[in-house]
Amino acid sequence: MNHEQTSSPHSMDVAAGDFEDKVMRASFDVPVVVDFWAPWCGPCRTLGPILEKLAAEYGGRFILAKINADENQELAAQLGVRGIPAVKAIVQGQLANEFTGAQPESAVRRFIEALLPSPAEPLYREAVDAIVSGDNALALERLNRTLEADGKFEPALLDRAELFLEMGQAEEARTALAGIGEVEDRTRLDALFARLELAAGASAVQGDEAELAARIEADAGDLAARLELARLLANRRMFEPAMEQLLEIVRRDRKFEDEAGRKTLIALFNLLGGDHELVRRYRSRLATALNV
Repeated sequence: MNHEQTSSPHSMDVAAGDFEDKVMRASFDVPVVVDFWAPWCGPCRTLGPILEKLAAEYGGRFILAKINADENQELAAQLGVRGIPAVKAIVQGQLANEFTGAQPESAVRRFIEALLPSPAEPLYREAVDAIVSGDNALALERLNRTLEADGKFEPALLDRAELFLEMGQAEEARTALAGIGEVEDRTRLDALFARLELAAGASAVQGDEAELAARIEADAGDLAARLELARLLANRRMFEPAMEQLLEIVRRDRKFEDEAGRKTLIALFNLLGGDHELVRRYRSRLATALNV
């Protein structure tokens, strides 16, 4: 297969004059893989057929744009081409990835796969619409469908666990979180684990806020009451008074219930995120209490 005069619905020759239309504008609809080549380039004759094959195989999920670098030297220079074959992926009008030199088909396939939206995307958008509308049952059904299409689709995995928490289904949330594994958004995953831990603690609380406050008033050293009150307050998103109780536990007995005061504070820090003003303030106060 030769670069020259080869085109298909998903593979075309492009020059400087139609680059804006066929590459930049088109990239807002589908990823465009740009292959800079030249007739005299040996490695181009190896890479070109691989790209052509994959363009046909993927059937329009990406477009292959082939540019003769000799005939479009100014365009090649503008795009930073310093050697050929040079492959540049354009997505949403921006350079998303690139490589230079011939690559084996397996490597080229991985390069392309990383550009392609997941088949789960449309299903996930439906799930988000249901979440926004407050229809939890429909949202859960659509999240399940999303994960049937792509079991590693991270936003759906995290949203599903969070939805279980919102619905008060702690065991389902625990199972969902345990099955997630490694994610890019580790901060959100940690926050969900923290919410689960706090919800579990709050569900075990004996007594209401007034009763627990009365116990503490009667005995400031009643650390069990302080811990239960902190869990109750945290579950109601009353974070600062909860942190005060937990900090007092650390000050009085840092080893109480296997360091429950410190560990629950850390869970709250994870829930709120490191940039939160309360987290910055209480992290400093916790460090002081631990080093007294």
